[in-house]
Amino acid sequence: MDLDKSMIGIASKPYIAEVDRERVTRFAQAIGDENPLYFDETYAADTAYEGVTVPPTFLVSLGSNAKFPLKLDFKRMLHGEQEFIYHQPVRIGDRLECTMTVTDVYDRVGKSGTMQFLVLDTEMKTEDGVLAAVSRNTIIYRPAKKGAN
Repeated sequence: MDLDKSMIGIASKPYIAEVDRERVTRFAQAIGDENPLYFDETYAADTAYEGVTVPPTFLVSLGSNAKFPLKLDFKRMLHGEQEFIYHQPVRIGDRLECTMTVTDVYDRVGKSGTMQFLVLDTEMKTEDGVLAAVSRNTIIYRPAKKGAN
């Protein structure tokens, strides 16, 4: 399957991602970030965040539950870029309704030929429908090998 602009707007079914303390703790430990903002409620209460929040890149761990309708060839996919756009702090205990949507498809010519780029935005909303954050993932979709179906 090759990508084209007609895919823009295709979205996953919404799913709920729960932000629990154990998951945040394991994530922070895995990335080696011991910032008390992610663990210490007393410390975090005196910051601009006014409470414990998640590491900035934590949102990547919430996007893996999307049931996405596109059938992509994973052997052709490379992770190109990841961006996180916060509209408010994400906190332990939050239940976020997430929806992944294709927001752009474009081509670039490289040394190995034309590569396609797929931009996926996962919007994360609070239980009352307020946009908390967007996790933007750009995937490089390499050309199909000649002779491959």
